[in-house]
Formats: sequence, C-alpha cells, structure tokens
Amino acid sequence: MRTSSALFRLGPLLCITLLSACANHLPQRSDHEARAERKLLDHSLRIDAEADKPMELPQRRISIYDQQTFDVTDFEVTRTYDRYTPYQAWREIYEIPAGAVAVVAGVGANVVNVIALGNVPQSATRGWIEYGMAGLNPAMNVQSNGRAEQSLASLNEVQTVQRKEQISLPWAERPVQVKAGKQTHELMTDRRGLLFLNLLDGPLADQDLTHVNKLIVSVEDPKDGTRQEVTLTVSKALRNKLQEAHELIFTNLEDDDASQWAYRVNRLAQLGMEDEASELEQSLLELTRNDPELQSEFLHALKQKTGRQPARADTTP
Repeated sequence: MRTSSALFRLGPLLCITLLSACANHLPQRSDHEARAERKLLDHSLRIDAEADKPMELPQRRISIYDQQTFDVTDFEVTRTYDRYTPYQAWREIYEIPAGAVAVVAGVGANVVNVIALGNVPQSATRGWIEYGMAGLNPAMNVQSNGRAEQSLASLNEVQTVQRKEQISLPWAERPVQVKAGKQTHELMTDRRGLLFLNLLDGPLADQDLTHVNKLIVSVEDPKDGTRQEVTLTVSKALRNKLQEAHELIFTNLEDDDASQWAYRVNRLAQLGMEDEASELEQSLLELTRNDPELQSEFLHALKQKTGRQPARADTTP
C-alpha cells in the first residue's frame, strides 16, 4: 500500500518531466521597441476672429484650433522569448533513422577535422552530432525554426525621456455655433478649420440683423465639454447697409433689365462691398451665358454707368 501511494504521488512529477523533455529548446529571441505614454494635461479651443475689430464688412474669416498639452514619457521596451520545438511523435518515424545517419556523419567529420587541423566547420563536427542525438531520442524532436513556438520569458521597460508635447490641430469640418440676437445658427468649418462667416450668405442672410450689434461665435468639444467663444461687434454702419445689400443681391434678377443689373453691381460697390459686387457681376455674366446679345448689353451698361470692365464670360453654350 505504501509503495502504491508513493507511485501515485510521483506519477504527476514523472509526467511533467517527460513533457518537458519533449520540447527541444532553441536560443532565446529578443524584441526591442520604443513606446510613449501620453497623459493629457490641458485641452483648449482657440478662435482667431480679430474680435478686437468691429465688423465693417459682411464677411469675416475665422480660424479655429483644437489645442492639447500632454505629459509624454518615452520608454525602451525589451521582450525576451523562450523558443522551443514542440514534440510530435509521428516525426520520429523519419527522425530516428536520419539521426543515426547524422551521428555517423558527425563522427566522420570529427575524424576529418583532426586530419585537417581543425578547419572543418563546427556545424559539421558538432552540429551533425547534436542533430543526430536529438533525432535518436524518441522523446524529443530535432530543432526546427519553422515549427518553433515561443512564450514570453521576461519584459523589461526602461524610462528614457519625460517631456511636454503641445499639439494644435485645425477644427476641421466641425460645427460652429453663431448666435445673432435670439437666433442661433450652426455653421461648419472647412478641412483647414476655417469658417467663412458671411452675413449675406447662408442662414444669416435670412435674418434681419438691423438691430443685432454683436455675434457670439462658440465651439464645444462633446468629448469632454471643452468650450470657447468670442464676441464679434457688428458696426452700426454695416447694420444700416445690410438690408439694402440684401435686396440688391436677392431680389429677383429676371424682373430687371441690363441697366438695373448694372445699377445693383455699382450700388454694392458704393456701399463698400466690393466682394459682393464682384460675385453678383459674375452671377449675371453666367446668367446671360447663353444670350450673347443680353450679355453684351449688360457689359455695355456696366462700362457706361460704372466704369467697370469685367472679363467677358464664355458664351459657348
């Protein structure tokens, strides 16, 4: 009974020993990499809108940036792996005879090495014998890099540098809130983080801004609630011009003749809205693209009444 109990206790140990012997261990392998840990210290939004200057013209270009400050720690990481060839019993069918041949070849290579005064490569003298002994061992396969498996043996991280990093990215293609009086409009920046605010275009063109003396431009990051806003002052002179400019641009053009079109363009220029005058001028040239006679009449009216000489639009249908 005592002998059976001892064998029962030794059984698992013998199994573990046998399984360990089945793995043919290969040289360790190491991987090296650089790793950085970033900790956010500060997050802010910046709006460049020349807020100190009142709006004298209906257009204002606004740049918006997303700024982040990180505490960055750099590490050098080394991972060491144990490599081994897992045991597969069926491979012994060819490894045992191949091992016998390799042992004989290794012994022969060592004899030749003595005659050659040690000039035979070690891969032949020692390597063939090691290969042969592993092949002759029924509890072990020979080394094979192609079948090798690995397990993490150790992980070593060494801190190298600790620094601060500031990143400023454009608020690209993201929403911007513009509050005008009691109404709030949502506009979008372009891919460069630029917002082209125009009081005579988009949703703001449909609102009466005569009594709106300031615009509040704001952005907010929904991820963490970071928010920023600026206030733009709309000058009284601009507010007095907006209603007339709106009528000059948006009142039905087809009800007017070429002379009245020329008046509209000229009047916008007189109001100091040269960009709007040029845009209306180009729109009228495009409108008359398929009517060369009407287009010539419009160009003549512009030259006679305003002195403007725009480039003739392509009249090819």
